Amino acid sequence: MVFLTLLPLGAHTLSAFVLGGAVLVALAVDHWLGEPAVRWHPVVWMGNFLAWGGRHVQAHTRQEPIPARDLKAFWLGALVWTGGAALIFIVSMVLQAAIARLNDLGGWIVAASLLGLLLKPLLAWALLKSEVQAVEVALSDPNTGSLEAGRERLRWLVSRDVTTLSESQVRESAIETLAENLNDSVIAPLFWFALLGLPGAALFRFANTADAMWGYPGLYPHDGQGRNWAWAGKWAARADDVLAWAPARITALLLVVVGGGVSWTRLRTEAVRTPSPNSGWPMAAMALALGVRLGKPGGYALNGDAPAPRVQDTARAIRLGSNALLALVGIALVAIILIAHGGIG
Repeated sequence: MVFLTLLPLGAHTLSAFVLGGAVLVALAVDHWLGEPAVRWHPVVWMGNFLAWGGRHVQAHTRQEPIPARDLKAFWLGALVWTGGAALIFIVSMVLQAAIARLNDLGGWIVAASLLGLLLKPLLAWALLKSEVQAVEVALSDPNTGSLEAGRERLRWLVSRDVTTLSESQVRESAIETLAENLNDSVIAPLFWFALLGLPGAALFRFANTADAMWGYPGLYPHDGQGRNWAWAGKWAARADDVLAWAPARITALLLVVVGGGVSWTRLRTEAVRTPSPNSGWPMAAMALALGVRLGKPGGYALNGDAPAPRVQDTARAIRLGSNALLALVGIALVAIILIAHGGIG
């Protein structure tokens, strides 16, 4: 990935060194300190705004059991989404502009550190790894592990019904979640940070959070009621599809590179088996790289002829994800050096 953005902010821009340093700071903080407190977490603030906006949208949404065409709900959902996205983009741009002034004054290390601290809450690799590991521990720990414990822990990660899942299906779901969120929670925010700086990363996280909360018809997990999001959430779902399109394929490519021995043609064939235009790519890449089957019961199967994942495959999946992220960072740092020395453009 090439850091193309030296985002114009008045007379101020951010150098490649500041952008690259910010990524390293963000990943270091993620590794060593994890997530900020809930009350200071910008993604939590986004979720609170969407919960508030969602209640107003649903007050004007038809609630028929079979979703009907509801243009009023669609445009109201689009309006609330756009207002939230604009607010987040502007606030992020103002913060980045302030940091750019420090860079102009010669404090690029301070600027990179501050930008990295702001970027960190918009990505979450350490938390994702720990949650997936927790499912495996709950499932297979020789002293306390059980299928019921694994199902209960998986419930923290997925919205699907887990009550009837077998041991292998619980493990499949956890590994699928790891692959999908490697894109949504790590690669995609970094991709948009590379293109548009902090506003780009923040905009993507808002779009992804909105899709999680509004993008599933009949599901509104934050109030426990099955509400009709078929039209009210359509804008949010499509916006996330657009913003995640390129990062999802980059994530898949990275997994293919670090996994080895995976044909791009085979990957493309498997990826389109899922209903999502994007999530199938990293999930299919993970399934092929591990040589296991991943799928949703009653829905789809990726690499369907392969065996179900075993205990050790969860750790292998986490390693693959970590290696894919390291490969991305390595490519980015090389690009930054070339940019700084005039080797690109």
